[in-house]
Amino acid sequence: MPFPFDNTDSKGRPVAMRCVGLIAVLALLVGCSSGDESAPADIRATVISTLRPGSQETQFGALEFVGGLELSSDNALLGAISAIRFRPDQRHFISVLDTGHWLTGAIERDDKGRLKGITEARIMPMIDRYGDTDAGKGAMDAEGLALRGDHVLVSYEQHHRVDTYPDPGFETSPPDDTIPILIPRRQLRANRSLEALMIAPQSSPLAGAAVIVAEDSLDDQGNMLAAILDGPLQGRFTVRHYDSFDVSDGVFLPDGDLLLLERRFGLAHGLGMRIRRIAGADIRPDAVVDGKVIFEANSREQIDNMEGIDVFRAADGTLHLILVSDDNHSILQRSLMLEFRLSDESVVSQN
Repeated sequence: MPFPFDNTDSKGRPVAMRCVGLIAVLALLVGCSSGDESAPADIRATVISTLRPGSQETQFGALEFVGGLELSSDNALLGAISAIRFRPDQRHFISVLDTGHWLTGAIERDDKGRLKGITEARIMPMIDRYGDTDAGKGAMDAEGLALRGDHVLVSYEQHHRVDTYPDPGFETSPPDDTIPILIPRRQLRANRSLEALMIAPQSSPLAGAAVIVAEDSLDDQGNMLAAILDGPLQGRFTVRHYDSFDVSDGVFLPDGDLLLLERRFGLAHGLGMRIRRIAGADIRPDAVVDGKVIFEANSREQIDNMEGIDVFRAADGTLHLILVSDDNHSILQRSLMLEFRLSDESVVSQN
């Protein structure tokens, strides 16, 4: 849908894009503190050793649970993590918070290679195209994140767009470009749109293209709207929508297949998550794609509102997934980081 504000300022931008006192007050009233403009985040980590409490089981579908962390901090901005991407060193990461902030840091491991903690963490406000920051969600509701070459790409809902930031320098820079999203904005729901943003492998038929999938913006057949934003196969496609699960993120495997993270979160259907594998060869303009569920979890497991996923190849050659949750800054939820190993050889790339 169009951006839901009619008033504009002298620069022609919606009034909600300015960091004004009223928005800051409202943010405080709903419990979202804007905090320092750029501040370290001393993150405390409680180790999660089992995915299912009271059970030593580690195999869940095609995934083997490796370990996890529950994150907390005295910095009130920590939380609302929407997406995560790791640097090539497989240690340093970039995340976006749906409050319009960057979170950067590095993971620490114990002597057995399991997640132990987070260091070097900083939280910084994202800068919009006008050089401003936003105290609340509004126009800076960051949901998807991708790294490509010398840019960091971010997808936003409410004010639907995909912006690109220079890398290095994204933390202190406004976006230097916007990629057309191809999907008519009138078809996108205000708070249910560009949730997943991924970069396809350069060696795949998509040739390094950026791909988006909407969370719960559906076509007339009830399928989730999606698009290949650039590259040789640029165009729109859709993804089958099932049950009460909505897409929250995705990542391409090295062989070109796509893993879509889907979550269920609410009183009506309870807590749940799953990962669906979609064949990369199926992703093309006008296609309706579907895939096999390779992992599923619910309230029996230590999950929360799982919103972000990334993949990397470990030193032993296996593919590892790291998932993060959005706690909505609620005392009833947790900020989690969970790590899995892809153990099903039919899923792991042989390239």
